[in-house]
Amino acid sequence: MSDIPAKAAPVPSPETAGYWAGAKRHELMIQQCNSCGRHQFYPRVLCTSCSSRMVTWVRASGQATVTSYTVVRRPVSEAYAPDVPYVVALVALKEGPTMMTHVVGIDPEDVRIGLSVEVAFQDWTEAVSVPVFRPVG
Repeated sequence: MSDIPAKAAPVPSPETAGYWAGAKRHELMIQQCNSCGRHQFYPRVLCTSCSSRMVTWVRASGQATVTSYTVVRRPVSEAYAPDVPYVVALVALKEGPTMMTHVVGIDPEDVRIGLSVEVAFQDWTEAVSVPVFRPVG
């Protein structure tokens, strides 16, 4: 058994359950408004554009562009120590919304604004998978 503590696993709420269920299936789910057609992330009970409550879950393309990032060199807790250095980034999804994520599969020093990335998933536990992004190609 490892002496490294477990990472803090997310706890789905009624608003985020569709997102986490999709992640477990390795599908990136975001919301789309049935009234105005706009996509949104993070999950909410109403559309942030037109205030409609008619939002549904749709599968996102998983294609995105890095718009901002930082390289974390000091872990927030011992659970994350094996991961440093790692990249925390804002990525603009092809559908429009921006989400915060980790960029993996690339040396942190090679990440740059404008980098094209695609979704991948890390299985943290049997119940929780987390979307991350890796360079396209």
